[in-house]
Amino acid sequence: MKANIKLLFGCLLAASLATVSYGCKGKASNNDNASDTVATAKPVGPAFNADSAYAFTAAQCEFGPRLMNSAAHEQCGKWIVEKFKQYGCEVQEQKADLNAYDGTILKSTNIIARFNPQAKKRILICAHWDSRPWADNDPDSTNHKKPVMAANDGASGVAAMLELARLLQADKKLTVGVDFVCFDAEDWGIPRWETGYQDTGDSWALGAQYYAKNFPTAVKPEFGILLDMVGGEGAQFYREGMSVQFAPDIVNRVWEAAKAAGFGSYFPDTIGGMVTDDHVPVNQFAGIPTIDIIPYYPDCQQSSFGPTWHTVNDTMEHIDKNTLQAVGQTVIQVLYTL
Repeated sequence: MKANIKLLFGCLLAASLATVSYGCKGKASNNDNASDTVATAKPVGPAFNADSAYAFTAAQCEFGPRLMNSAAHEQCGKWIVEKFKQYGCEVQEQKADLNAYDGTILKSTNIIARFNPQAKKRILICAHWDSRPWADNDPDSTNHKKPVMAANDGASGVAAMLELARLLQADKKLTVGVDFVCFDAEDWGIPRWETGYQDTGDSWALGAQYYAKNFPTAVKPEFGILLDMVGGEGAQFYREGMSVQFAPDIVNRVWEAAKAAGFGSYFPDTIGGMVTDDHVPVNQFAGIPTIDIIPYYPDCQQSSFGPTWHTVNDTMEHIDKNTLQAVGQTVIQVLYTL
């Protein structure tokens, strides 16, 4: 669950984990079969532009940390809405006053952008767009109550979706519909330094909980893909345990798509662990089989999410265009092989 470390990595590790090795900040090096993957790759669809996705990530960070109830949050939300409209999407803002763990009222907005809104066959692509208010996993305890810039843990997933929307509008060949959903209030979960509250996991993913319990359209997507922290240095995306439980067929589809797109080295077949994230309420309450593309760093002492997770170092300096490229092209591969 997402109480103190956001996931239970390690509970489902397979024996093949021993063959994977990479440092906290280094490039992934698990790739004895990388040349084979490239040789057998059969990519389809437009080329994902990592430079563009990187720029979208930076643009969000220019507003500052997108903390709930802040001016930066409001301004960035308006920018995201306008960008999706610019790329031909029909946009809905699902607003709600949500109760944080401590009783704070969070002015939440889920941003729902529909590409090809008339299509009956629809796919959900989602990410969260708010920033963690507290860097409570920072190695320096004096930073624990400072906000997180959230370049990776938030902005990278939204940036990937914006680039996908831009490409789909320009390509005009995809016949299925895509619901891009930017979940709000994901990262207001109980901080590690709070001792007066029991964290059952419900304090996280508040926007996704609201979306799933108050589904905004008559047509539900056939399945969903959550993009969480998809721009980090040295990232690899193991098969996440809750995704395997809820939607094993979709996990297989996405990991096979990564291989076909030429990025199988970023998507090991090993199971990493179980994460309480936005995909859980979407599965549980909306009934949409949804998986989580989320990194796992097995050798990083700072966090299994990588060294910048919930620290003041989650900044643009640690965003890797290669990681953005791998994830973005994989999603394109999925969409164009439906």
